[in-house]
Amino acid sequence: METYKILLVEDEPFLSRVLKESLEQRNYLVSYAPDGEKAYGLFKNNTFSLCIVDVMLPLMDGFSLVERLRKLNPTIPILFLTAKTSTEDLIKGYKSGGNDYLRKPFSLDELFLRIEELLNRPHFQEQKMKEQQHVIGQFLFSPHKQELRFSGKPEIKLSHKETELLLLLYKNKNAILDRKTTLVSLWGDDNFYNTRTMDVFITKLRKHLKQDPNIEILNIRGLGYKLIC
Repeated sequence: METYKILLVEDEPFLSRVLKESLEQRNYLVSYAPDGEKAYGLFKNNTFSLCIVDVMLPLMDGFSLVERLRKLNPTIPILFLTAKTSTEDLIKGYKSGGNDYLRKPFSLDELFLRIEELLNRPHFQEQKMKEQQHVIGQFLFSPHKQELRFSGKPEIKLSHKETELLLLLYKNKNAILDRKTTLVSLWGDDNFYNTRTMDVFITKLRKHLKQDPNIEILNIRGLGYKLIC
């Protein structure tokens, strides 16, 4: 069973203790911060799966904290806890980068359901995929580090687009990766200029992978590309 690490930011001592103990009983790893400044420091120096953030915090309010967290990690799920109920506050929370709201008072069962729902959203699952390492022939591909490693040799640093393209090829390995779909997904348009640009990146990936003769990126004329590994 996968273990998720949660950052809990809540300044009310009794509530924070109850939440921390309850989450840990459900096998979550919980780091606790009583204010926005301490939470920001924890976030900078650790990797979390999800954040639970109270809106009314000392030193730095929850909205301001989440705006700063989003600059460090645009995709991590964030759940606000709040006693505020106005539409304006809800809008402000979503604009600051929150994914969901839980109004106080709330039941623990509802909290657990919200957490599970956030952790299972497609964009979070995609982010987890990027943080995994993948074996491509004799290479170890680390999308989150944007690098390839070949046995006994220095790592190959990849650009952001090379990483995205190789990840798509890997997810469709030994099958055709549709050219148009890929162009729209990575470049936003399948025009001639972007098509030529993608061809350049394919050439770069072939060059990176040539150390393993069993790996090929085939050009399937009129359709797209196929990674053979």
